[in-house]
Amino acid sequence: METEKFDHNQQPSYPLAPPHTYIRSDESLAEEELRRKKRRKRILYISAFVVFQTVVVLVFALVVLRFKTPKFRLRAASFTSFQVGNSSNPSLNLRLNAQFTVRNRNYGRFKYEYGSVVFSYRGLTLGQGFIDDARVRARSTKKVNATVVLNSAGLGGQAEFDDLGRDIGAGVLTLTGYSELEGKIQVIKVIKKKKSAKLNCTMDVIIATRTIQNLKCL
Repeated sequence: METEKFDHNQQPSYPLAPPHTYIRSDESLAEEELRRKKRRKRILYISAFVVFQTVVVLVFALVVLRFKTPKFRLRAASFTSFQVGNSSNPSLNLRLNAQFTVRNRNYGRFKYEYGSVVFSYRGLTLGQGFIDDARVRARSTKKVNATVVLNSAGLGGQAEFDDLGRDIGAGVLTLTGYSELEGKIQVIKVIKKKKSAKLNCTMDVIIATRTIQNLKCL
């Protein structure tokens, strides 16, 4: 009987190890899905925040920083002194109490400097009233009172007095008032814009009733 010879140089054979197989549990899949949802939510929130900020900036630029010219108007006037000559000897000496308004339509306050309102007759100055410097809050209206003395002494020559005599005879004197208040609009204390509030009004002085009618401002 032959004996099987053993070869010492022959390597022993071992069974191959089975490949590693990873099977995800339901818990790990749920965690990954949860992480994906959180990432999507973060992206959604960031996108919404960016859109919101863009809208805020646009609204701020188009509305808040859209500077509007303040309105300066003569609202009412009455006389405390009223002296008028006649058509043959024309003269004028009036004391006018005037109520003005400064309307600020901006989202920042309007600060204006000391100014004056000039009243004239046929282009010739009769007198002026003075307006103290002040501030008007955002989107508000400020009332300002002034007293003005109107006198015909400033009329230049005979032609102007002839015109005054005819108007006195007709019973109506047409006056104009003009002013320009220089100032600045200030928003959130750092943004400033120069703006002027102009006044340009006409009115009829009714001599018989010593009243003002047809007050119009541009």
